[in-house]
Amino acid sequence: MTGIDQTDASRDLMAKCGRPIVQIMEPSADPIDMAVGFSHYDASRALAAHLIAAGHRRIGFLAARLDPRSLRRIQGYKDALSQEGLADETLMTVTPAPSSTALGRDLFRDLLARRPDIDAVMCVNDDVAFGVLFECQRAGIAVPGRIGVAGFNDLDGAAVIYPSLTTVKTPRYQIGRKAVEMAIAAIEGVDIPQRRIDLGFEIQARESTRN
Repeated sequence: MTGIDQTDASRDLMAKCGRPIVQIMEPSADPIDMAVGFSHYDASRALAAHLIAAGHRRIGFLAARLDPRSLRRIQGYKDALSQEGLADETLMTVTPAPSSTALGRDLFRDLLARRPDIDAVMCVNDDVAFGVLFECQRAGIAVPGRIGVAGFNDLDGAAVIYPSLTTVKTPRYQIGRKAVEMAIAAIEGVDIPQRRIDLGFEIQARESTRN
């Protein structure tokens, strides 16, 4: 089951179904049965802190889709900036529209028109960040000299795009594999002492931000 934000009725139904349940993508503090993932809030907050430590101060945020995990990424960003006295709601551009590279371009254009003084942009995922990088190249905006760009998920293209993208490496393959291992173990009656697993994340600092 992807996510941890099921309704009370759904949680009750799954809890009573008599089958192993593994919630994936986040290590729920109160799993229905088992859970494996990482903290999207902590990862986003760590990425924002990395940008701040690298000298970025007017850090925008671009978000799409606005599912619960995206909202936790937004909150991590906001709390990191608030801690340093850098919070500013006008630095954010968010939409419930589906995420895409083209949308990243459009959101960046909107943010830059409103806040031409930004010196970095955090994106809710790498798709959006790719759109920002392509638009910066089209407009002749130096990255990271004029604006730093950071994404989330460390997609395959993040390391080979130019400039290479600073992002959060998330353990998506490991989450899937571990979830299946836990489910199989439960089906086979094997004891699972650790039913909540946090696989963590890594900040991949690359060329698109000051490091």
